[in-house]
Amino acid sequence: MLKIDMHTHIIPKNLPDWTSKFGYGDFIFLEHNNDNSADMMQGGKFFRRIQENCWDEKIRIDEYANFNTTVQVVCTIPVLFSYWASGKDCLETSKFLNDHISDLVARFPKNYIGLGTIPMQDTKLAIQELERIKKNGMVGIQIGSNINNRNLNEEEFFPIFEACEKLDLAVLIHPWQMMGEDDMKKYWLPWLVGMPAETSRAACSMIFGGIFEKLPKLRVCYAHAGGSFLPTIGRIEHGFNCRPDLVAIDNPINPRDYIGKFWVDSATHDIDLLKYILKLQGSSKVCFGTDYPFPLGDLEIGKFIEQSDISLLDQENIFHNATLAWLKLDKKSFGL
Repeated sequence: MLKIDMHTHIIPKNLPDWTSKFGYGDFIFLEHNNDNSADMMQGGKFFRRIQENCWDEKIRIDEYANFNTTVQVVCTIPVLFSYWASGKDCLETSKFLNDHISDLVARFPKNYIGLGTIPMQDTKLAIQELERIKKNGMVGIQIGSNINNRNLNEEEFFPIFEACEKLDLAVLIHPWQMMGEDDMKKYWLPWLVGMPAETSRAACSMIFGGIFEKLPKLRVCYAHAGGSFLPTIGRIEHGFNCRPDLVAIDNPINPRDYIGKFWVDSATHDIDLLKYILKLQGSSKVCFGTDYPFPLGDLEIGKFIEQSDISLLDQENIFHNATLAWLKLDKKSFGL
C-alpha cells in the first residue's frame, strides 16, 4: 500500500547567519556537534538538539523504508517562520528555505513533496512568494496557527488565502507561538497543552470568520488531528448556539457543519481518538501525518494504525487517498 507521510519537517544542514546580516533578531542558526547532531540556536540561546535525520535526505528515505513508506511531504520547522521579522527579511529567509525544499523534490521526485513557507506578516510579499513557489513546483504551504498573535481570520490575511485558492495551493496549518507559553514552561506544557489549543484557535477563527464560506475551494489541513477542535466540537457548537451575539457575529453557519470540509492529520497517538475523528470527519479527510522526526511525532510511522482494526478501505484513505486529494496529486506520480 502506498503510504505518504504528509506532515514531516526538514531543515537545511547549514543556515546563513541572518542575525548578523540583518543586524537584529533571534534568527535560528545551527551549531553542529561531533556526534552528527546539531543544536538549534535562537539568538544565542539553545532551542533544541536535532539529529541528522532533520537534514539528511538519504537517511530519512532509509528510515522510512523500514516502515514500508516511500513518500514524505516536507516543510520547514515552525520556529523558522520568522513572522516577527520585517517582511523583506522574512521573504529572504523563506526563499532560502523554499529553494532548499524545491531542490530536494527535484532530486527525489518519488520520495519528497514540498510545502513552502511565506512572509505572512506582509501580504504583498507573501503572495509574491506564493506565485514563485507555484512556478517551482510546490503544491502548498505551511503557515502558523497565528501570525504575531493575530488570528487567521484577520482582514490582512484574506488575500493570501484567496491567492492560495486561485493558485490551487494547499495549506497546512501548524501550531506555533503557543498561547500562554511564558506562563507554563514547566512540564513541557506549551507543547502538550498549548499546541492543541493553538490549532483549535486557528480552526475556530477561520470558521467563525467565514473563510471557508468565502473560499469554498480552499484546501486546508490542520496538524495534530486538528488539535483540540474536534474533541471539543460539542462545547464549540454549544457556545455558538447559546451566545450567537458573541460567536456568530461574522458567520451564521454552525461550526459543526464544517466538519469534513477540511482535512486533519492522523497524529493522535491514540487509536480510540483516531477512530472518533474518523467517525466525525470520514477517512477521506484524515491524512497520514507523523510530525517526523521530532519526539512528539509518530515515529513508528503509522504502526498503530496498521495494527488496529480500522478497515482496509479506511487505511487506504488515511495512508494516501486523503493526502492525494488535499494536495491534488495523482497516485501515478509515485510509480503506482
